[in-house]
Amino acid sequence: MNGNNPYAGAPGVTNAGEPAAVDLSPDQERRLRRAVAGIVSRTESYLPNSYAVGSELSVGANGPQATVAVNPPAGHPVSAGFTPDPDELEAGIADADTDEVARGLAASAAMQVMDAVGDVTPTAK
Repeated sequence: MNGNNPYAGAPGVTNAGEPAAVDLSPDQERRLRRAVAGIVSRTESYLPNSYAVGSELSVGANGPQATVAVNPPAGHPVSAGFTPDPDELEAGIADADTDEVARGLAASAAMQVMDAVGDVTPTAK
């Protein structure tokens, strides 16, 4: 029955039913950490000090996963996660992409505060 399982691996290496973990090279991990730190830094630059910004890196079944989250002073926390592929890590994640994530997080966190405070009319939809 194990032969029918697409994730069946050698005994002791990969458990049946579990995908093989994707390991990052030290250089790839360093690049990912640098990109995520850049997103955190840019997000913080768009927001006042009362917003808490943090990140988490992990390696899941689909590869490396990064999450950046913002906890606004009022309202619900917001987060953005992404799973870059190894080729993207080798080439480096584009500054335009990291800046877009940072702007989106900052805007979402600001909207959470506006929703929590109420009586604030957005200028655009």
